[in-house]
Amino acid sequence: MRAPDPQEELLAIEAELKRRRWQVNPELWIKERLDEYTWSKQNEVLRTVEANRRTIVQSCHEVGKSWLAGRIAAWWLDAWVAGTAFVVTTAPSNPQIKAILWKEIGRAFVKGKLDGRVNQTEWYMKVNGKEELVAFGRKPDDYDPAAFQGIHAPRVLVLIDEANGVRGPLHEAADSLIANDDSKIVMIGNPDDPAGEFFEASKPGSGWKVVTISAFDSPNFTGEYIPLAVAKQLIGKVYVEEKRRKWAPHWKWTEDGSRCLPPEGVDPATDANSNPYWKSKILGVFPEKSEADGLIPISWIKSAQLRDLSSTIKDGPNELGADIGAGGDDTAICHRNGFVFRIIRSDNDPDTMSQCGKIINDLRTTGAARVKIDKIGIGWGVVNRGQELNKPFIGINVGEGASEDSESSDERFLNLKAELWWNVRDLFERGLIDIDANDDDLAAELLSIRYERRSNGKLKISDKRKDSSGKIVASPNRAESLMLAAAPGRFTKLVTQVEVEWG
Repeated sequence: MRAPDPQEELLAIEAELKRRRWQVNPELWIKERLDEYTWSKQNEVLRTVEANRRTIVQSCHEVGKSWLAGRIAAWWLDAWVAGTAFVVTTAPSNPQIKAILWKEIGRAFVKGKLDGRVNQTEWYMKVNGKEELVAFGRKPDDYDPAAFQGIHAPRVLVLIDEANGVRGPLHEAADSLIANDDSKIVMIGNPDDPAGEFFEASKPGSGWKVVTISAFDSPNFTGEYIPLAVAKQLIGKVYVEEKRRKWAPHWKWTEDGSRCLPPEGVDPATDANSNPYWKSKILGVFPEKSEADGLIPISWIKSAQLRDLSSTIKDGPNELGADIGAGGDDTAICHRNGFVFRIIRSDNDPDTMSQCGKIINDLRTTGAARVKIDKIGIGWGVVNRGQELNKPFIGINVGEGASEDSESSDERFLNLKAELWWNVRDLFERGLIDIDANDDDLAAELLSIRYERRSNGKLKISDKRKDSSGKIVASPNRAESLMLAAAPGRFTKLVTQVEVEWG
């Protein structure tokens, strides 16, 4: 039997001491193991996770929350002896798991030359000479709550990314995994829907430790030193200014340019004149509960962003909706393919003939059968020119009375605009619409649509051209192009059997 090598014993002791330091200091682990940089708010999150069993990170847009989630998962597995730690991760959809969270886990694995092997959703390590699964990622509907009973480790970390989109029994099953004292659960996400488990857990007295990250906490606003490569990946002033103009034009920059503030005496958290997406995407806080007169609840919008209806494309309508901008507003084009709706173009070109040519090209590139255009105002000229060229341009006057073909619609709706918007609401309510998860502007505009009841009982879409302070609000062109694209076949005057069934 070979005598112990003092040098080997010393190296083993040093490695164990380093591991123990890393166990209580994930910030140090990232620095020493990965040679990566973390800034103040990220360090606050890391310290909070290390010190607490239940952590919530409610974050604005683009501050590296999924990057950090990947590092937390890798730290948990590397800082403890193989076989004593396990990581369970989830997010609302497979693309969010594979292309975002596990991509970051994989990058940390490679950067640190960590033990084992990693694929798109699993991590394996050698435990007592045998390869074992030590981490996996699954979307919510892939989970069998009973299967959680087979996960046993002294230290289990449950990591829920984009947590506002994860709902239901999964939370109870995940909670059962942290029954032993050394296990933890972390929820990270954008606080955009004031409902569900993520929202409820963020409330005071819930037992969760909450860390909030605003855009104005980013080093790009505070002046905190960070490497240039890191700064370029974080939310910046150009993006915030673009969203301020759209979502909170009454907020003003401070003289030093470090943040935006509402008018004096207005509480930022309850400011009724800013779009809820300003609060969630920029301030990193939950908006107030959806207003009673909101046409489409934020929970329906979030569900539509997570939904995949690509299977409906084959046999469904292939059409465009065009809202022609006037008075400085953008023109927006929405492509409907089955139940999948995407804004394919938005620009500020005021030349109607130029827009006509662009729409003809949009028809060609998408293969759409027709384009439905609001012909009120300058849209009339676009429709006329398109029809002169014998193109399938369908003019819709949303100011006309409700459709006579729709049962009782003339009694329910003040005008065609109200009827068409109610059709959009119906698609959201029935789960028959798939919108781009990354199109925050569309989501914000949909959230801004309000309705009211007139004295005669008819429904009217509220005029949102001015806020309560009298400031002009940009027209929701992207949302209105979607409304036109969704207009049922009976409004196109080119009805086919497929359109009747799908409309």
